[in-house]
Amino acid sequence: MGIEEYGGGQNPGVDVLVVTTDDVPGYRVERVIGEVFGLTVRSRHLGSQIGAGLKSMVGGELRGLTKTLVETRNQAMARLVDQAAARGANAVLAFRFDVTEAADVGTEVCAYGTAVVIAQV
Repeated sequence: MGIEEYGGGQNPGVDVLVVTTDDVPGYRVERVIGEVFGLTVRSRHLGSQIGAGLKSMVGGELRGLTKTLVETRNQAMARLVDQAAARGANAVLAFRFDVTEAADVGTEVCAYGTAVVIAQV
């Protein structure tokens, strides 16, 4: 697996800028739309669970679970971007992820931030 399979972030050409900061240098916030989020819950694959259990005995990275979590985070972020765009935003500020266990059957990933309309200064 290449490094590109373990990364995240926005795809080029997306019309909604997503940043972890509270502002964007060179831009001003014209309108605050409000909170937006993207949520997904992924169950664990039995095969990867068995593999993870065996791997945890000898140590090392759990590559299958890592790849699944990256895919899950990317899906949550894509949903956040879709929601922001649908509400008329062109940016999301203060972007964060929250990851929790979901009833011992999977992993819940929530991407959230503040949808805004920004304009160049």
